[in-house]
Amino acid sequence: KNQGFQLFKQHQFVLAALAQTIDARFQKSFQLYRDLVKEVDESAFQKKLPQIPSNTIGQQLWCVVGARESYCRALTAQRWSGFTCSLSAEQIKRKPDLLKGIKNSEELVNEQITLIDSFTDTQNEMILQLLEHECAHHGQLIRYFYGLRLPIPQSWQEKYSLK
Repeated sequence: KNQGFQLFKQHQFVLAALAQTIDARFQKSFQLYRDLVKEVDESAFQKKLPQIPSNTIGQQLWCVVGARESYCRALTAQRWSGFTCSLSAEQIKRKPDLLKGIKNSEELVNEQITLIDSFTDTQNEMILQLLEHECAHHGQLIRYFYGLRLPIPQSWQEKYSLK
């Protein structure tokens, strides 16, 4: 009887530690995106990678914001509910609008995760998918920094050992 309780407590501790780690990864990702939008020249948001199929940096960030918003809706519905983004084609060209979208979607994710008392397996999967999506765009955007010879924000240099 006592051994079962100890295993339960250990399990709860592991889950709490994992939740803290996931939250810390989200917070770091959020900071990286804020730094990118603040530090990159506004004209860069309209640039594409040369000589290969590519969208713009602004469209990459549109996808990040839209994924955050869409996954938050899915977390509530406990099923995928489609992709939408609150940012318009014009807003993804302007630094203040992009920064607002990045910050608002960050707050939405933080709020949504806080509101859920006990995550279902589906919600756990969605949270990890969103974190993977954030990181996938990190890699894509690093390619833009190099391909377009853009200055790399300091926080990105430190996180990914870039020069």
